[in-house]
Formats: sequence, structure tokens, C-alpha cells
Amino acid sequence: MNSSASPLTPRLGLAALLKASFKPLRLAISLSLATLVAVVLNPIFETSFLSVLGRTVFVGVVVLLAFDIAGHWPLRWVPRWVAQLLAVCLAAPLATMLAYLWIVNGDVRRFLQHEGLLSGFMFISAASLIVGLILALGVLYRQRDHQARAQELAFALERSTLEKQALDARLRLLHAQIEPHFLFNTLANVQQLVESGSPRAAPVLQSLIAYLRAAVPTFSDQNTTLGTEMTLVNAYLELMRMRMPDRLEFNVASSPELAALRFPPMALLTLVENAVHHGIDPSETGGRIGVEAREQAGAVEVSVTDTGVGMSETAASGTGLNNLRERLRAFFGDAAQLQMLDEPPHGLKAVIVFPKG
Repeated sequence: MNSSASPLTPRLGLAALLKASFKPLRLAISLSLATLVAVVLNPIFETSFLSVLGRTVFVGVVVLLAFDIAGHWPLRWVPRWVAQLLAVCLAAPLATMLAYLWIVNGDVRRFLQHEGLLSGFMFISAASLIVGLILALGVLYRQRDHQARAQELAFALERSTLEKQALDARLRLLHAQIEPHFLFNTLANVQQLVESGSPRAAPVLQSLIAYLRAAVPTFSDQNTTLGTEMTLVNAYLELMRMRMPDRLEFNVASSPELAALRFPPMALLTLVENAVHHGIDPSETGGRIGVEAREQAGAVEVSVTDTGVGMSETAASGTGLNNLRERLRAFFGDAAQLQMLDEPPHGLKAVIVFPKG
């Protein structure tokens, strides 16, 4: 006996219920148990084994059907498992009674006056009731176990969904803090050129417009890739080199197979901007910025190296870098790292390390 009924199971039609109850495996189990009961009781009866088997099979099928009907019946005033156990307790003697009434052609008086029929009724009813209750309890235990597992999986899925929503909200908040910071700094550079009357103001402004036309659509995109970030960084450094052509050189290099990896938007640009404003700008002679992405030992290393004034003369880690650490942790988990290293003889190297998977 087995049942798929649960507190969440919808009411089934008669055809669907019969189909669910009499699946080949379940029917085979019921017939096997009915045969076993017939074998055990056969020595007690004077009739043939086939006659006893017919009665036990009939009772077994009726008990199985009653158990399933009670499992799908819309009962609100009694727990479903109680209804199923009561159905077994009622179905076993009633089905046995129907089998014996069929034998005596519905003659109740003959049945009540025949000692052999009464004793056979008692034996088959008792055996069917005991076997039916044992199986019903086993099935109900399995149902409860399956329901507990399903509920646990549902809770885990809901918790995972809520955590993802919270993570997305956190990333959007951190990203929103980065965007105006970058834009205002870039516009301040253009303002300096305009106020100083530099002939490079117009070309730089044109480059800025072209850059923003390409970059702004990615601000709200949470599915940016490392390749996209490398492209934006290259455009940004081109813009900065127009602002200070004699003081800035740069190189951007990345393996093509890493271009499709997901990467936090504006994360790499934050490090490059930090290298420009805190490394190259304060240096009298300017310097060089190298941006590289490579795979090493199953992890990806993205580095920004500058030959500027170095860590000793660079402002301490501020909002931008703290924000970046939070964004990396939210995006990649605790496996992500942001390392700030001295680069002899002078300069700074910022390295983002995250798992490739």
C-alpha cells in the first residue's frame, strides 16, 4: 500500500483516483500481501485456496481504495491521516462482509447462522485490519517524511531567493554610490581644462561624450563582463591621456578566454581611477599604468599597476576602495580579495583575485 496524498493534494476525480490507486506497483504489492494472508489463513478454512484468495484479494483492493479516497477527500474537521486510518478500520470488516454476503447470495440469516462463515469472516477481517493498519502507518510515516523534506527544500529555496534579492539590492546601492563619484571626477577634469583655456578642452570633451555614450548603458547592467570592463577602462585611459599627454602612458591586456566572465560593473574602473588621481597626478613626472587580467591556479587575477608616487604618499583607503571591497564580497563571496601592494622602486599595484567558476 502506498499513497501520494498530502495536505496539499488537490481533490481528484474518480477516474484519476482509480488510476492513481491501481498503479502496477501498488496493485502488485496489494495482491502479494493478499496472497500472503490467504496462504497463512488457508489451513483454517475448509474451502479451497482459490476461494480464500479471492476473498483476501477483494478485501485488499477495497482497503487500498478506501485509504486513497480518505487521503483525497476534502475534510476540514478531522486530520487527513486520522481519516485514512479510520477508512482502513472501516473498510476491512465491511469489505469482508460484502465478500461473504456475495457467497451466500445476500442471505444475511444464513450468514449469521453459519458458524464456519462467521469464523472465516472474523479471521479475514482481523488479518486485513492488522495488515492494513501496519501498512497505512508505514505509508503515513513516509508521507510525513517526504512532506518534511519538501517543506525544508521550499524554505531553503525561499531563503535563497530572499538572500539573492538582498544581495542584488546591496549591489545596486553600492553601484549607485560609485557612478556619481566617477562622473563628477571626470567632469572636474574637463572643467580644469576649460578654465585653463587649454586647446585640448574640446577634444577631451568630445572624448568624454563618446565615452559616456558607450558607458552609461552599462551603469544599470548587472550582467557586465570582464571584457566590457576592460573596454571601458581602455576608453577612460584614452580620455585621461588626452588630458595629460606628456605624463601618462598605459597598457591594457587580457586573455580572450576571460572576456566572458561576469564582473562587477565599474569595479576595475575604480582601481584605474584611483591610480590616475592618487598615483600619476601627484607625481611630477607622471607615470605608466598597466592593466592586466590573467588566470592563475584556477583563479583570475586582475591587476592595476602604476608607477606613481606609491602607497606611502597616496591617501589612505577611502570610500571608493571600501565600497569596492564590499561590492566584490557581495558579487563573488568571501573568496574574492582586493590586495594593495607596493611596487618598487615606486608605485602601487592593486590586485583583484576571484574564483574563475
